[in-house]
Amino acid sequence: QVELVESGGGSALRGGSLRLSCRVSGDTHSSNCFGWFRQAPGKEREGVAVLFGRDSTTSYADSVKGRFTVTQDNAKNTIYLQMNSLKSEDTGTYYCASRFEGKRDCSIESPMVLWTYLAHWGQGTQVTVSS
Repeated sequence: QVELVESGGGSALRGGSLRLSCRVSGDTHSSNCFGWFRQAPGKEREGVAVLFGRDSTTSYADSVKGRFTVTQDNAKNTIYLQMNSLKSEDTGTYYCASRFEGKRDCSIESPMVLWTYLAHWGQGTQVTVSS
């Protein structure tokens, strides 16, 4: 069993920064593909950033490229999402998720169904960006 706990959400001004953390516990060796997702009110959940733990390869949604960075700290079993130059459209609930990927299909292009049915999810943390 894998448990994920997000933290670091809150309020920020447009143009500001926040850093989200996702601590992974339990059977951590069963997860090597980590993703950050977000969901705004009335919208579907969307992928934001993905990190393949085996080689630290990262990929991002076009809407956040150049502004968000996903990293991992293996010693702390924690995945981070550094969010800079925040925009009002970044507002939403942010979730981290993890799954095991044996075929290297671990990127922002991976089918959402893989995350929906095969991943462990955190409870989410709210991010609100105001002008």
